[in-house]
Amino acid sequence: MALKGNGKKPMEELPPELEELPKAKKLAKTKKLAKTEELSESDKLPKTKRLSKVDKLVIVESPAKAGTIKKILGESFSVKASVGHIIDLPKKELGVDTDNGFSPKYVTIPGKEKVVDELRHAAQRASVVYLAPDPDREGEAIAWHISEIISQEKKTTHMPEVYRVTFNEITERAVRHAIDNPTVIDINKVNAQQARRILDRLVGYGLSPLLWQKVRRGLSAGRVQSVAVRLIVDREREIEAFVTQEYWSITGLFDGSKKPTFLSRLFKYDNNTIIERLAEGSKFYITSEQDANRIKDSLEGQSYTLKNIEKKARKRLPSPPFITSTLQQEASRKLYYPAKKTMGVAQKLYEGIEIADKGSVGLITYMRTDSTRIAAEAQAWAAQYILETFGKDYLPDKPHKYKVKANAQEAHEAIRPTYMEYPPEKIKKYLHNDHYALYELIWKRFMASQMAAAQLDQTTFEIVDSSEKAMFRTTGTVIKFNGFLALYSETVENNDKNDKEENEILPNLKVGQSLKLLQLDAQQHFTQPPPRYNEASLVKTLEEKGIGRPSTYATIMSTIEDRKYVEKQENRFKPTELGAVVNDMLVERFPELIDIQFTATMEDNLDRIEDGAVGWTKVIGDFYPNFRNELDAAKSTLGRIKPEDKPTELNCDKCGKPMVIRWGKNGRFLACSGYPDCKNARPIDSPNGDGKPAVEEEKTDEVCDKCSSPMVVKTGRYGKFLACSNYPKCKRIKPMPTGLKCPVDGGDLVKRKSKWGKMFYSCGNYPDCKFASAYKPVPQPCPQCNAAYIFEKTDTEGTVSLFCANKECDYKHESS
Repeated sequence: MALKGNGKKPMEELPPELEELPKAKKLAKTKKLAKTEELSESDKLPKTKRLSKVDKLVIVESPAKAGTIKKILGESFSVKASVGHIIDLPKKELGVDTDNGFSPKYVTIPGKEKVVDELRHAAQRASVVYLAPDPDREGEAIAWHISEIISQEKKTTHMPEVYRVTFNEITERAVRHAIDNPTVIDINKVNAQQARRILDRLVGYGLSPLLWQKVRRGLSAGRVQSVAVRLIVDREREIEAFVTQEYWSITGLFDGSKKPTFLSRLFKYDNNTIIERLAEGSKFYITSEQDANRIKDSLEGQSYTLKNIEKKARKRLPSPPFITSTLQQEASRKLYYPAKKTMGVAQKLYEGIEIADKGSVGLITYMRTDSTRIAAEAQAWAAQYILETFGKDYLPDKPHKYKVKANAQEAHEAIRPTYMEYPPEKIKKYLHNDHYALYELIWKRFMASQMAAAQLDQTTFEIVDSSEKAMFRTTGTVIKFNGFLALYSETVENNDKNDKEENEILPNLKVGQSLKLLQLDAQQHFTQPPPRYNEASLVKTLEEKGIGRPSTYATIMSTIEDRKYVEKQENRFKPTELGAVVNDMLVERFPELIDIQFTATMEDNLDRIEDGAVGWTKVIGDFYPNFRNELDAAKSTLGRIKPEDKPTELNCDKCGKPMVIRWGKNGRFLACSGYPDCKNARPIDSPNGDGKPAVEEEKTDEVCDKCSSPMVVKTGRYGKFLACSNYPKCKRIKPMPTGLKCPVDGGDLVKRKSKWGKMFYSCGNYPDCKFASAYKPVPQPCPQCNAAYIFEKTDTEGTVSLFCANKECDYKHESS
């Protein structure tokens, strides 16, 4: 049977299910069907999913970056954030099919389901999608994952056009140029990142359970982090094995009748060089006080002549603009920033800072780069700024060209400011102190790299006695034209305090002129072992040896410290006993994996995958079988590992036998050597770890809230805690404060241990305030809402997630 519809077009025969309806309902249902026939495919979607032909969607990783780009592109674009990765290998299983070409099993990251749904729905409403994660391997992988999520949508026949866009700075020029010139996803980059992720998963999920079984629970190992620990352990043993050598120097104060007087060091005596620098080390001529005094006595009372003057005009070129590794090093030296803090602050500067009525402004270029290339337009406005600020003498004849590493990604630029109109002092009031300090460092380094070289005059005096048996030498440097030094000078770490270059201000003298010896001093020195690594020197070494990527160094250093493999003493890394034990086991059982050259070669292979020169499955396939065999052998043959007991001078207060320092799951403790007959044990309340108690307890400004006595720091089985100094009369104890405040009531945030042995952080005003968090607070303001601190979560593979302490803020940053 046929019916007329709403007068616009005839209806087809009613479906059988309508024939049984009452007449009124049948007519209403028929009208609804007729109306549906007139809708387009997109109109049939729910209202939230309907396609708007003018809607263009841009997807980035960060909400802050999304806000800056939205301001640039305007209302015709929708900008969404994936908030980092949206899919990854599963947490609770290997997630890699080692029997079938190492095929990965990707799952939606827990907690990202809502984000995935939002991105799918936004893509359905768009005519075109621009995938704009960061311009590196990780960003390419995120873009690929998003494109896969979009293409998996089954509820619509509409599929938008999907493009990849990249830019090295978030400026209107760069963003619009990228939108106007879209590309496709570089699958070779994706494969290189996927290979890195799978390699790290195979190694991490292979070695970590072995460490739990053989050493203790909660440990982890990784392809790169374990090599970093090895470098630190090897350096510590080099220091321990170092044999100190005594040597002496002799320095004279001379007067040439013209001011000023000047110092000069004895360079040769009796045809012997006093300090001779050799490839295998230094050779010293004066090695005892007796020899020093003998030579000094022979030199006093002699007449001296200026035998030779050597003058050289030197040119000092500026350092290149920052790349990731040099930014981390210089921020460590000049600002004392850990690498993790440097990268977090740089990320915010890149993604955008709110500046008055300008809104969110990206102040620097992308901060994960190994290229020193500078765009021509940036060189042009830098030249204009230098000309206006310093004058034409400070502009080089042509821009400097800086050496680029062989495997550098030349599509990237160096780290530089994005706008000439935002010098640091002009926008200081809009920046947090940390942001301002790093921005100023980046600004000055970049501008200096575009400035003229410094011109130096170097003068060397050679002075001899009347018999020419002794020769003194001194060098003075005068800055003739400061050039780039007017703005910036790189910090150089000098490890040998006794080997500083002389830089005397020398008088204007002539060859043959007589000099008067006013004073002669002999000074004792001792050779120094190589210094422990600090963050700057470790980053430099990792980069020089080709270990890992600079973008991962901050996470590596944070992880090995969090795992208690290393600790910082005077801001330098020292391996813990646990770190040395784990390192020795891995070096013995997995010599290839922990080999520095092997790790560097693997990085080269990842570069080859990105270049399309080799398949990612071949690289993993060449590595995995031998690693699997070594892992199986270690599990079956390796016994449980723990350090040997250390004797002490203490005796057991229960049985009188010597106490020893023993290693347990919570670290070192004092135990009776008569165990198991005597089970006496107690914490090591010792600053040196030798079992000897401290002379004085560490005092604090805290006052006991029960008896008003001062609180002191004590050490228990779970670490340090505050205790009343009036013990045993008053037994009040409190957890150690972290220096941070509770976000709920402003009380001290303290670290506690649960009855299940898990560490957590809670308010010191418990039970009045029940705030608690299982995650470590980081004393770093939230880059999004400026909360006083953020939280850090680290999984068993060393993947670090940072998120805001403010529940109303959605800031989250993840790194693999």
